[in-house]
Amino acid sequence: MTHLFTSKHLLASLLYPAFQLGDRLSQRLVQFWSYAWLNAHLKKIDSSTIILGKPDIHGTRQITIGKRNYLYRGLHLETQEYGCIAIGDDVVISRGVHIVSYAHIEIGDGSMIGEYTSLRDANHQFGHNQAIRHSGHIAKPICIGRNVWIGRGVTILPGIMIGDNAIVGANAVVTHDIPESAVVAGIPARPLHSEVAV
Repeated sequence: MTHLFTSKHLLASLLYPAFQLGDRLSQRLVQFWSYAWLNAHLKKIDSSTIILGKPDIHGTRQITIGKRNYLYRGLHLETQEYGCIAIGDDVVISRGVHIVSYAHIEIGDGSMIGEYTSLRDANHQFGHNQAIRHSGHIAKPICIGRNVWIGRGVTILPGIMIGDNAIVGANAVVTHDIPESAVVAGIPARPLHSEVAV
């Protein structure tokens, strides 16, 4: 029994470097494939952008992506009607982020968006005797400034402007504009005077 354990241990230690190399190669192939796929479906994507997994792209594909961005897996980008999404340079968008535009959504240079955040610039209209799904939308642009840090699970509603260098704490619901360098958190998001967990 001890001999079998020793043999397994030796074999595992010999194969471990090959598995590490295989994992790195697999990750690189996924990145290259994701970049090629996104580049084929949108306007030219700069080669400095790293894409960890193929995003879901829906609608009119009016999406521009700047340079040196880092896009995680599970990203959902959607443009409908007159909507467009403009992502600046040096932006990090984490796993599971949903960005849906019927008007215009802009993300400034150097901003970071935490996991599972939702940016939607439109709400459904509500009409009598008509299914909500077919009642149309009311859309207002969202503008996120430069070097903004948006924590995990944040919801940003239509018509919101977030100033440069602002911080939005995890799970906040942003219902009003946020001035430059403000730190906000909560539901609805309100200014804080101390550090916030993001």
